[in-house]
Amino acid sequence: MCPISGLFGDAEILTVDAANKRQLEELQADPDIAEELRALSMSEKLVQADKAATRIRARKPVELVRFNAYGGSHKSNASTRQLVQEVGFESLFRMTHNFYQKCFVDSHVDTFIADHDEPHPERFALFIQEKFGDGTPWTEERRTRPKKYMKFGHETKQVAHDRSSAHVAAWNSPKRDPAVRGNRFKPEDARAWMRLHFWAARETGMFEHEAFMEYYSRFIGHFISVYSSKAPAFTRESLRWSADPRNIQQYLDAGRRMTDVIGKDVDSELAKLPAEERVYTGSRAQNAWPYEQR
Repeated sequence: MCPISGLFGDAEILTVDAANKRQLEELQADPDIAEELRALSMSEKLVQADKAATRIRARKPVELVRFNAYGGSHKSNASTRQLVQEVGFESLFRMTHNFYQKCFVDSHVDTFIADHDEPHPERFALFIQEKFGDGTPWTEERRTRPKKYMKFGHETKQVAHDRSSAHVAAWNSPKRDPAVRGNRFKPEDARAWMRLHFWAARETGMFEHEAFMEYYSRFIGHFISVYSSKAPAFTRESLRWSADPRNIQQYLDAGRRMTDVIGKDVDSELAKLPAEERVYTGSRAQNAWPYEQR
């Protein structure tokens, strides 16, 4: 292994705090991530058969789509596939590319991104496309990625190409302050992430498709919970933040740092939200945003 680049043959080895092994296992127990691991473990032949069996024909446009999640996991259906096909992959990629350009220059969020040369925007767009039910492009892309390994103390293990191992890599990014390197994401990290993401969506015209973005905001509210259980409550606040040019200017004037978020006490911040937005009972709920029936 090269002591400078951290490369060993054709595979990267990331040395992390031994405690991250338990945290990685906790992430992999998340219903959505567990399903992603199952899909990746399937043979390519089975993936093709599975994809053929679940392919859904486009139907008439819908306006509002009920958020489809049960058992703690998001599930695609005919309506979600209709939505993502209406916006198209090019629009998704334009949004995710704009988003990562914002992340790369954000003084806080960028500390979690070790390598700007990775195809982050493409992978994120493929993730959205697959999660909305338009094939399995993200799973197929993961099969071609270089193998990566993590070293937990004295133990080295190959990690799946999934969101859980990507999270551990972000926690241990060499850009982070050594005092916090290895620590899990906090609500402030997720809030900064969501604000930049919704800002990118607005700049690239995604909100012109109201039905997609209404569903997509719930989609983000669901998936952000794996970063922090207190993060989903701030999803709609992040939407509002991205809609006000004064907030954007304040952020830019502060050197692209969200001074109203970073370092703030999360309970005090939750208290600032409307009462109905402070209610989040987890991904198995049916009566609270983003899961309530409409």
